[in-house]
Amino acid sequence: MPDNHLTDNKFLVVIAGPTASGKTRLAADVAGKYYAEVFSADSRQIYREMNIGTARPSMDEMAGIPHHFIGEASIFDSWSTGRYIQNLSERLSDYFTGHDVAVLSGGTGLYIKALLEGLDNFPAISESTKTIVREKFARLGIRYLKEELLIRDPVYYEMADTDNPRRLIRALEVCLEAGVPYSSFFGTATKPRPLFTPVMILLEWPREELYCRINERVDRMMAQGLLEEASDLLPYRGIPALDTVGYRELFDYLEGKTNFNTAVSLIRQNTRRYAKRQMTWFRKYGDWTVFHPEAKEDIFRHIEEKFENIANRT
Repeated sequence: MPDNHLTDNKFLVVIAGPTASGKTRLAADVAGKYYAEVFSADSRQIYREMNIGTARPSMDEMAGIPHHFIGEASIFDSWSTGRYIQNLSERLSDYFTGHDVAVLSGGTGLYIKALLEGLDNFPAISESTKTIVREKFARLGIRYLKEELLIRDPVYYEMADTDNPRRLIRALEVCLEAGVPYSSFFGTATKPRPLFTPVMILLEWPREELYCRINERVDRMMAQGLLEEASDLLPYRGIPALDTVGYRELFDYLEGKTNFNTAVSLIRQNTRRYAKRQMTWFRKYGDWTVFHPEAKEDIFRHIEEKFENIANRT
């Protein structure tokens, strides 16, 4: 039997799913039941300046439960996947000395994958490769990045945020430097020492219901003041964190590149596309048990069964 004594009776309930799937509410419910705390796996909710546009949980939604990595950093900080994993691993290690259950909730699949499997070993990128990609992007625009990535790595293209030039540039740099697809490096990580037993829950709505929820969320964000939030952040739109659905469309409107109705329509459309990419990622990576978000009795029964199975095994 593997040396798993460190993980005995220590559980991380991982709640993942696309945007607007109900992760925040379920995470609070699970944490409340098991006297646990919630650790966010959302690459944008960590920024304090990005509140409305990231659907950051309100005080009411957090229900008095401590939430980690929510509004803790600034968009002016350098915050990478590696930094997040280092901080999260250290915090969980301390946390599990006094707790048995933690909840990890979010839609950033790379964060979840990196925590459970380690960071993939991508090659270092030479300055000459960086120059080639960036100069072509400057001349030919995002269309060049999309077309080139589709040719060089169609697997990653299907799950990538293809409206995010920073992600496309990074993937193309790796393709050119290594001469193999960016996605070929997935799974090359050294698995970290286990601190817990994961309980993997993936929330999934029928597509039309999810799209309706997304449209309603966008309307709610606009009513809450997303335009004003974007206006305040417009001077900093070049910061990578702000290259995010909801902000970039309104930045274009504020700069006179499109009209208001078009901008809002694009937020809805691009959010739906983002949700689709999230589900593609989760289906490909992770040993998930899939639930309808409203099947809470089934979800809690599943969690209890996982806990009991481990307890009976030890």
